[in-house]
This record gives sequence, structure tokens and C-alpha cells, in this order.
Amino acid sequence: MPETTLTRPAHPRGATLTEIAAQVPGVISVPASSDSGEVRCSGATIRAQDARPGDLFCGVPGTSTHGARFAAEAVAAGAVAVLTDSAGAAVLAEAGVDVPVLLHDDPRSVLGPAAAVIYGAPSTKMTLVGITGTSGKTTTSFLVEAALGATQATTGLIGTVGTRIAGVDVPTSLTTPEGTALQGLFASMVEQGVTSAVMEVSSHALAQNRVGGTRFAVGAFTNLSQDHLDYHPTMEDYFAAKALLFVPDESGDGPVCEQAVICVDDEWGNRMADLRRDAGLPLVTVATTGPADWTAGAVSAHADGTQRFTLTGPGGQSFSATVGLPGAYNVANAALALVVAHEAGVPLADAVRGIGAVAVPGRVQRIDRGQDFLAVVDYAHKPAALDAVIATLRGQTAGRIAVVVGAGGDRDRGKRPLMGEVAARAAELVIVTDDNPRTEDPAAIRAAVRAGAEAVPGGGEVREIGDRRAAITEAVDWARTGDVVLIAGKGHEAGQEINGVKHPFDDRDELAAALDTRGERA
Repeated sequence: MPETTLTRPAHPRGATLTEIAAQVPGVISVPASSDSGEVRCSGATIRAQDARPGDLFCGVPGTSTHGARFAAEAVAAGAVAVLTDSAGAAVLAEAGVDVPVLLHDDPRSVLGPAAAVIYGAPSTKMTLVGITGTSGKTTTSFLVEAALGATQATTGLIGTVGTRIAGVDVPTSLTTPEGTALQGLFASMVEQGVTSAVMEVSSHALAQNRVGGTRFAVGAFTNLSQDHLDYHPTMEDYFAAKALLFVPDESGDGPVCEQAVICVDDEWGNRMADLRRDAGLPLVTVATTGPADWTAGAVSAHADGTQRFTLTGPGGQSFSATVGLPGAYNVANAALALVVAHEAGVPLADAVRGIGAVAVPGRVQRIDRGQDFLAVVDYAHKPAALDAVIATLRGQTAGRIAVVVGAGGDRDRGKRPLMGEVAARAAELVIVTDDNPRTEDPAAIRAAVRAGAEAVPGGGEVREIGDRRAAITEAVDWARTGDVVLIAGKGHEAGQEINGVKHPFDDRDELAAALDTRGERA
């Protein structure tokens, strides 16, 4: 079966416009004829180029134009109705698009609920886990998926690295897809026999209600640190968006999970737990550094990067677990994953067995080409994550550390000097390079990162090499026996975005190539 067919179910339940209007608050049906309410939608999309026969096309206002302007294209492709606002309805009338219309004051906010009606509320037909936080979402999701699958359950995964349905990879473009696409994926999972699924839930998705219409059996919180302040004006706003998974908003709505598992290793986790507790909703806490319902301790780290720890819970029950990833933060991720799986119905002994051999693409991923030093690729693209991974690597070596680091364009500018500062404070060599400059001037981004690095008194040596491939080669050539080379920021990504064009570029491949040709250069 082609991968693309898995983005939607082959045999959707479908719903009439009357059913959608009745089940989604605020939606008003504007019939084109007396029997328009009986028009049946078999799918939904926000992208006209993805429209299929029988679709409900969702025309929402955008930053530069109104999505309703693309309705004619969607209708030509087979869309049978449009969901939009009053401004969009005027655009449809002007363009002569004559199909039934569903109106809502804020159509983007009801994309998920409307699609959920069309696809038959698919998230209620499986055990769905949602994981949010700044760092650790991807790793925890991979661990939870493995734990869920330890009992022979058919599993699904939606996240940063990609989407997987019953073991088949499905290409998607966002950590959390738009509401229409997300409900289609859920419906496809149900159709493929998925009984348990886990997904990363970003703050953008929560703030934009992309997960509206979704039932989460379990919601998990990892931690919070500075990130996405290009979108969220303050850390408080960022936290409030994450909180939507755990407590209702002022209107009483929100994709609130039925059970919450919250890591309370930082102040934000404790605050999230307090909110959940004050709301009188079910809560389980996890920690590695203090009191909680479940605690992870007695950690032993091994040379191959694996760690063994003891998870202790209510009533003194105790389990010995192994996680195949280095770093204290991965003990926290593993402990959280085990408790999440337990709350989702997996016996802890099975969950422990399931996570033991999990590897996560681009997360502290070793590249071994027979060299006499450690070479690692990691997704760390925010200050706290970079600090944590360097500290982990420092604990594994008596040698020096080189960090190749940059920052993304069109994103939080405030963290750029912090990335340089963290690297220079912890490493002997910092090579400032390009990440994904997107539409910004790469030199300006590098200057900000470099300024932070050079401001550290007694910090590591700082070099600037804009070409990322050359920067990786420079770090490899600098390394001696027992050193560490860390390529940070892009992890699993297979492209570098420059001026709207994504060029093929994978840090793992580039690091391997630099290691392979090191001898020739020497």
C-alpha cells in the first residue's frame, strides 16, 4: 500500500452538513438549496491542493490572504462544501463558488472538531497518549510507543521525526498536523488496526487548537525552558499554551487529557501539577530529583551509553529499568515514559522490557567510523537542551569537546546568544555555523550566536565557519584521541532551509563523510 494512502482512511465514515453543524458548537449551516444539509462529506482539508472528491474544504483567514480564495480550486478537485467565516463567505460569493457553506466566527478553531465528526471521532477508538513540553517530547514518544507495543498492541506515532502507522512510515510536515489532517491520520490508524498511539503535542498546536476534537487518554509533561518566544510573547504565555492539555481554559474548553502524568523535576512541572491538582483532575507525578508518586534513582551509567535505574512507586513497588540513551535527562524521559505506559494500561514489567533497546534518530546519536574519539549528532536547538547534552558528553570523556552550533532563522532571536554562551562555557572549541537560516541573513544569525560565545570569560575557543559541511569537517580534523565532537541543532533533519528552498543535508551523513575522509586530509 503506498505511504500516502495512510494519511487518510480508505473507507471514511463521513457526515452530513447537518450532523457537523449540530455537533460542532458555533457552526451555522448556510444552505445553497433546500437539501444542502444532506450533502455528505467524506473528508476534510485546509489545503486546496490536497482536496479530494467529497471533501469539506476549510477556508480560514491567513496572514497574507484568506484561504477561501482557494475554494474554487478545491471545489474543482471535488470538494462538496466549504467551512469558513463571514469574510470567507463574501470571497466565495464574489468568486461565484456555489456550494453549501458552514460558517463559524473562528473557523480555524473548529477544524479538528469538524473533521472528527466527519471521521467518526477516531481518537475515542484507541488509547491515545499526548506528550508536551520543551525538551524530550520525541525521545519520550519513542519510548512510550515501544512500551505500548511490548504487549503486542498495534501502535501509531505522530511527532517531530515523523509519523508511523502500524509500523509503516507516513510523511508529514508538522510536529502536530493541522486539525483536518490530524483527524484523518487518527482515522487511518483506526482503520489499520491501531489500538494505542502516542503523539507529540506542540505549544503551537495547543494554542491554535489543532488538537480540538481529540480525546487523550493520557497526557504527559516533560519540562519547560526557553523556546518558541518568536511565537509566544512570554514564558508565561508559552506555559499557558502547554497547560491546555491538562486543564480547561477560561471557556471551559480544551483538549484536556483524562489522566495526567507530569514530571516535576523543574518549577514549571510543579506548577503544572498544581494546576491539575487544583482542578480536581486525575494526576500522577514523576521525578528524578525530589518527591513524587514515582521516582527514578540509583542510576548507573555504562560506557556504551546505556543507563540502568530503579523506578519506585506507590506502596514501595520497584522496577529495575534500562534505557539505551545517555544523560540524566534521558532517565527522566524513560521514567516518564514507563509511568505513562502504565497509566495507559501496560503492565510495568512489560513496559520496562519494551523501552530497553530503543534508539531515537538524531538524539545523542553516535556516528562510529572506527575513529578514536566520540562523534555525536543531537537535535539540541535550545539553550537548556544544548547545556544538558554537553554535560552528558562531558561525563563520558576525559578529553576535550568541540561543538558545532548555530541557530534557526525566522525563530526566537533571544536564544541565539544563549546558544553561543552555553557552548563556550562548556566546550573547548565552539564552531559557529549556519543551521536553517530560512529567510534571514545567515551572517547576522551567526553574529548573534558568536557574540554570546565570545562574551563568556575564559570560555572555549570560538571559530566561525558559515558552511555547515566545512564546519563539521573542521571539528573532526581538530579532534584527538579521547575527544568529543558534537554536531548540534538539526539531529534527524535531512535538509537545510535557505531562502525558502530546502537543500538536502543530513548532519549524520556529513559527519560520517568527514570521518571517512579524515585520514586523506591528514
